[in-house]
Amino acid sequence: MPRSKNPRAASRRQILLSGVVSAIIAAVLAVYRPALLTNLDDGVFDVVLRWAGTRPPSGRVLVVDVDERSLSTFGQWPWRRDLIARLVKGIRDLGASTVALDIIFAEADRDSDKETAGGPDAVLADALRDGRVVLGYALTFDAPAPTPTSCQLPPFNLAILRGKAGGRDEAGDLPFFRATGAICNLPILAEAARASGFLNAAPDADGILRRVPLLIELDGRVYSSLALTAVAAATGARDAALRVSNVNAASLMLGERTVPLDGKSHLLVRYRGDKRTFPFISAADVLSGGVPLDTFRNAIVFVGTTALGTQEVVATPLDTLFTGVEVQATVADNLLQQDFLRRQELGHTLESLGALALAVAVAVVVARMRMLFGGLATAGALAASWCGAVWLVSATGVFISPLFPTIGVIAAFVAMALAKSTAEGRRADTAGAEKTTAQHFMVQTLLSLTEVRDAETGRHSRRTQQYAKRLAESLSANPRYRARLTPERIELLSSLAPLHDIGKVGVPDHILNKPGALTAAELVEMRKHPTLGRDVILKAEQQVGVADDAILAMAKNIVYTHHERWDGTGYPEGLSGAAIPVEGRLMAVVDLYDAAVTRTVYRRSISHEEAVEFIVAAKGTHFDPAVVDAFVRVAPDFRRISLAGSASA
Repeated sequence: MPRSKNPRAASRRQILLSGVVSAIIAAVLAVYRPALLTNLDDGVFDVVLRWAGTRPPSGRVLVVDVDERSLSTFGQWPWRRDLIARLVKGIRDLGASTVALDIIFAEADRDSDKETAGGPDAVLADALRDGRVVLGYALTFDAPAPTPTSCQLPPFNLAILRGKAGGRDEAGDLPFFRATGAICNLPILAEAARASGFLNAAPDADGILRRVPLLIELDGRVYSSLALTAVAAATGARDAALRVSNVNAASLMLGERTVPLDGKSHLLVRYRGDKRTFPFISAADVLSGGVPLDTFRNAIVFVGTTALGTQEVVATPLDTLFTGVEVQATVADNLLQQDFLRRQELGHTLESLGALALAVAVAVVVARMRMLFGGLATAGALAASWCGAVWLVSATGVFISPLFPTIGVIAAFVAMALAKSTAEGRRADTAGAEKTTAQHFMVQTLLSLTEVRDAETGRHSRRTQQYAKRLAESLSANPRYRARLTPERIELLSSLAPLHDIGKVGVPDHILNKPGALTAAELVEMRKHPTLGRDVILKAEQQVGVADDAILAMAKNIVYTHHERWDGTGYPEGLSGAAIPVEGRLMAVVDLYDAAVTRTVYRRSISHEEAVEFIVAAKGTHFDPAVVDAFVRVAPDFRRISLAGSASA
């Protein structure tokens, strides 16, 4: 014999499968990362970074700020170059190891024609020749154009170590962005400084600056950022190499430092906090000698402008008003402290496996246990992925995104919840169908019982099923009865109508089958059948433990009240008018019509027309006027049902 299937086990397998499929989809998304999810992942990174907290600056990076007070003291910006020369010398004399200028001197000093030989640019050049100064410049990415021949940009001495990927991405490019041109300093200044770095740092598509380039290519040569050049100069690092792991990851080896970069040589910036986290010292104080001697000792000092109208402001994950010079200072501090933020080379794979593992675990819990425990498991998995991500960033600087585990866990839970709901709905439908089948079986069983006692009573009960349906449908057109007689209730009424005479099984045979008229005493016994029928249903309710069942309530109304009359002269309660349930009022007409047009051994039948005439005449006395009106509309249908029943009898 074939082994029978367990529907519940099959349902659990389907529910589990829906969760596992969701987990697999999340794992695939973690590998291929559509653009929408990449942008969302950036936002997740910001949240994790804020929750992880910040580390304090090293104390080896400071900012000299050309602020509002500096401009009010020494005049509007741009300053004369000889004044900037004084500022550079002052910072250097205070012990700075390196001075990095977040300023571009692309044009000659505006007062150069009013000076004696040499002019302000020459004075600044002399200050730069004394060393330990790094100039800033900008690379451009517009339409390709030759770099001006006057540009003197010292390239970064870099060796490229290619891994299995060959050091190139899918487009065949080296692991840098390629610039098309440069906005550089005056040749006299660039030659005097001998060291420079680019200032470029573009935010992501959402306007948040999360990563900055350390290396960019121009005309086949590689150039370094201002911060990288300043740190190399301050630490004396001469050898640099870029090891390319794959198209998404590389690492820069600078002396004894290893700096994790992405596939385009960007550093993921580990901000130290909100704006002005680093010490800011007014340029006015340096120029006026108001700074203590050891303030800049062995420090990298970035010089920039934050005065209104001169500053460049960007948004970071921690602050919306972050000046460009502090971005350079932050990158330099990251390089000095070596506490980098980084993604593992196999980060995408780890996130994919994490999404798969957590989502499958949740799927197993949800499939085996109730949704409440599944919800708790889902919350626990989400908490674990997010808390784990925060802890990793705080303790090690490694960022493993909780986004895809979150997507996998939530998708698995939602998919399984829907699958469970669908399965429960199917079970409910099955249970409903089984209940309906059981009801029909019960009705047919009870009806068969009446047929055993009296064949004519059984046939009469079956015909009333069709009569009741047509009459109820007609009455439902009346606005007063529309809400009560819905299609579902009409079907139920039709199925229960044959039970109206079930109480006759309790009437003695000599009375039930008597061929002649009943005596007064016998009539009393016969009129007990509504009560007997109702008591049968009540006892069944008590034995089964059912209460307030709508189906049984309708059955009791049909059985107990179909002999009540509109004027209150009926039995067994003597109810009148609207106090009689609608089911009883309908069955009163149906019962009388079928009894009138059907011939029995002790009573002759009357014609259909006579039966209709009698019912209409009893409108408002025996029958509900609205029910009689509905009967008149479907009287031809009653005639067809009667004739069909007679032919089959």
